[in-house]
Amino acid sequence: MRKALIYLIFPFLCAFSVQAEAQFIPLDTVGIPRDRWIHMKGEFCRQIPQRDSILIGDQVEYGFVMKDLEDGVALGCLQFSKTPMDITRDWTSKVISRRSQGAGKPDLIDVEMNIRIGLFEEGRAKLPPIIVGRIFPSGQMDTVFFDPIEVEVKTIPMDTLTFQRHGMKSIIDVPYGWDEFKYDLKNFIFNKLLPLLPWLAGGAWLIMIIIVGVCIWRLRNRGDIAGNAIMNEPAHITALRKLDGLRSNAMWVPEKQKAFYSGVTDALREYISRRYGIGAMEMTTAELFDEMKEMELSQEQLTELHELFDRADFVKFAKYVASDEDNAATIPVAVRFVTLTYQADLQAQQETAEDVEKKK
Repeated sequence: MRKALIYLIFPFLCAFSVQAEAQFIPLDTVGIPRDRWIHMKGEFCRQIPQRDSILIGDQVEYGFVMKDLEDGVALGCLQFSKTPMDITRDWTSKVISRRSQGAGKPDLIDVEMNIRIGLFEEGRAKLPPIIVGRIFPSGQMDTVFFDPIEVEVKTIPMDTLTFQRHGMKSIIDVPYGWDEFKYDLKNFIFNKLLPLLPWLAGGAWLIMIIIVGVCIWRLRNRGDIAGNAIMNEPAHITALRKLDGLRSNAMWVPEKQKAFYSGVTDALREYISRRYGIGAMEMTTAELFDEMKEMELSQEQLTELHELFDRADFVKFAKYVASDEDNAATIPVAVRFVTLTYQADLQAQQETAEDVEKKK
């Protein structure tokens, strides 16, 4: 069996013989029993670039150095099976030194072979052993075994002592040129609009029918709509009802915090719009509080509400995860603001009524 394997492989190697360096031929088997493998040293695992530790996601070169080989030797590496690493580059070989043995004898060379891998799991990773088959110009074959290597894959810990939260950066304004407009228009017309023309025609008729139906319905129900508008509940009742629906701590989990804080701030913005007559729903947080500085609100109320809106912005736009303490304090802060401002309005109305009575 061994002789048959040599006769099959050796002519193929000779057809691709390279005198300047050792050959690398990927082999599925090397045909030598395991108990006759030659155990060698010289394996390595090095960083790209060189460092004293391996971080998660780094790429490293894993391979071996084989010394004192006769020029013309063919080397074949067994392919790795399932391993804790991702292969990003296949095996490569290079001659790192060459020494002459004299006239009539082949040169002795030192060969380095390596494969590039990536490590993406934290902890100790055991790399697989390297098994190399050698076929000499004479037809002799043997198998070389290199021990597996264990490496420590580390992550960069977050420094919670010096961590600082930074504000949001504005979006970079890239000018939209005429060439981009022409390309987008052409792409829209020929690739998107034309194939949809039959559907657009049918959709236009459907939309027209719906619009006519809605107009007829609104004309018939105009009196009911006006009556419902008159019977709308007060702004503070609407706000308190919406805030009460958000009290459940099931909304505090990280996946739902964005919806939780959006619900709270939307309820407050709607209340402020109806209570003070400003367009709070379309304003940014900074614009809203610039307007509220002119209102008759205490500094404590403004500060407390400003902190709530800032935290909501971080959760909604910066993927910030609020703590349970902050989540628990959110609804009470919002309810307190609505209640105090409404009570202040009631008190002002009572004082006005008492002044009128005194004048009478």
